[in-house]
This record gives sequence, C-alpha cells and structure tokens, in this order.
Amino acid sequence: MRASERAVKVLIVDDSALVRKIFTEELARDPAIEVVGTAPDPVVGRDKIVQLEPDVLLLDIEMPRMDGLTFLEKLMRHRPLPTIIVSSLARESSDVALRALDLGAADVMCKPGSSYSVRDMGEQLRAKVKAVAQISVAGQWYCHS
Repeated sequence: MRASERAVKVLIVDDSALVRKIFTEELARDPAIEVVGTAPDPVVGRDKIVQLEPDVLLLDIEMPRMDGLTFLEKLMRHRPLPTIIVSSLARESSDVALRALDLGAADVMCKPGSSYSVRDMGEQLRAKVKAVAQISVAGQWYCHS
C-alpha cells in the first residue's frame, strides 16, 4: 500500500466474540484493511458507525436486540454504507441472501463450515471488503414493500 492510499476501515457487527476475533485476524492479514471496531449487536453497531465512520460494514443476521436484515434496512434508509452480510443463514441464492441484496447489501457470504475453511473465507473476505469499499451508496434510494 502506498503512503497516499488509506486503508479501508471496517466495522464488524456479530454477536459471536469468536467470529469477531477471527474476522479481525483474517482482515489484519492485508495492510490495505483496518478493522476500526467491532460490535456484539446492531444497537452497539449503530453507535460505532457514527463514532468510527467505517468504509465497510460486516454484518451478521441472527443477533440479539435486532436482526441484521432489519438493521440493514434502517441503515440504508438513514446512513447508507457498503455492507457485506456474513451469516450461516445466507447461503448463495437463499431467500435470506436475496432479501439482503434487495435491502441494499453489497455482497453476501456464508460463514465457514465443514466444506468451507476459515482460510478460504479469509481470502474471499479480504477481496470482497476491498471491492465493496469502492461502491458509492450515498444518495441511493432503496424501496421496499
């Protein structure tokens, strides 16, 4: 990374402390990415978005106090931010994944499982974070029925 380039600032919102730790470690492998904060739920995440002004949000779906899709819908209405949904519920082409994209998510990834290792996920996650950081969501209108 050249001195003139700024690292992509990422906020991770996931109720699992282990997932937040793993994602932070995986993203830290790339000097062009900086995890500026983490949050255990969308309510804390909302405050951290205001405070930390991340470039990209990583968001889980199943969390206490508010689910990720409800939060995503509110976020895109009030403070659009390039968001990657990372959830075990968001398998490719699933209803949940399609709904997340409809609500304004820039991308959707499934969390690692038996056939998908953390190392594979880390490489994909770093690439997706840098790609969605280039998206301008400011001023976009999302219409939902």
